[in-house]
Parts: sequence; structure tokens; C-alpha cells
Amino acid sequence: MVNKEVISGEGVPSSPLPFSPALKVNNMVFVSGQASVDENGKIVNDTFENEVRRSFDNAKKILAAAGLDFSDVVQVRNYVGNQEDLAEFNAIYKEYFQAPFPARTTLIGCLGTLLKFEVDLVAYVE
Repeated sequence: MVNKEVISGEGVPSSPLPFSPALKVNNMVFVSGQASVDENGKIVNDTFENEVRRSFDNAKKILAAAGLDFSDVVQVRNYVGNQEDLAEFNAIYKEYFQAPFPARTTLIGCLGTLLKFEVDLVAYVE
């Protein structure tokens, strides 16, 4: 049987949707997709840059609730709404992650019109 621990805490965004903000399973923490939402899960439409930063800041709060930070992240999946925003995304990404960079996947043009960006990630707990 797999032991799953829900990661929650102060500042961790909640959602009325049926998912956990993150799950700790053994030595791994799986952070659900984070978008530009407030602490109640309400979407905050903004510029591409601000949506990316809000998404990463939400992920940072979840990692902190698990006692982790971005240096513990081993995989990142990014969802960029428009190809034109890819260069800006890469510049912002380097503010949050440093070498050795996590394994990464970036999908473009997959979000419809509701969001400009979303990210999910996996971190390792020592």
C-alpha cells in the first residue's frame, strides 16, 4: 500500500476542484498544476509575466509547506499558452531554477483562453 500525505498549510492555494495541492509519496513530492490563482483558487487574469510569477510563487508556497524549495525540484512541466511568450518564459524560469536545472517539458498552445501559463513539478525529499 502506498502511503500518501497531502501537503497543505498556510498560504497554500486551495481549490474547489477534486485534487490535492501536492502529495508526498515516500521521498517524492508531486505538486499539482499551479496557475495564476489566489489562495481560494480563483483565477487571476494578468499579463503573461505576472501569471507565470504567480504560478511559480504558488508552487513555492506548496514546496515550503513540505519543507522544500526549488533546489529540491527534479522535474518541471510547463504549459505556455502562446509560442510568442516562450522567450519571456525562459528568462523568468531562470530566476526560479538554477543549474543543475531540473528535467523539463514545455508544452505550447495547450491552455485555451482561460490561462496563459500553468506549471506542475516533482521534488525529491532527502
